[in-house]
Amino acid sequence: MMEVISFVALAAGLIIGLGAVGACIGIGIMGSKYLESAARQPELMGELQTKMFLLAGLIDAAFIIGTGIALWFATANPFLGQIAQAVAAAAK
Repeated sequence: MMEVISFVALAAGLIIGLGAVGACIGIGIMGSKYLESAARQPELMGELQTKMFLLAGLIDAAFIIGTGIALWFATANPFLGQIAQAVAAAAK
C-alpha cells in the first residue's frame, strides 16, 4: 500500500517536472523562431505575434492541466480505494 502512495508521489513529480521542462523548451524554441521570422519579414510582425501568443497560451494550458492532474493524484488518490478493496479481498 505504501509503495503505491510513493509511486503516485513520484509520478506526480515527473508529470509536473517533465511538463515544465517541455513547456519551457517549446516556448523558447517558438520565441526564437518568432524573432527570426520577424527579422526576415518585419511587415508580418503583427500577425506572427498574434499567433505566437495564442500558441504560448496553449502550451502553458497543457502544462497547467498536467499540473492539475498530478496534484489531483497526489491529494485525492483515486487508486487507494481499489487497492484497499484488493487487499481486503486477499486477506479473506
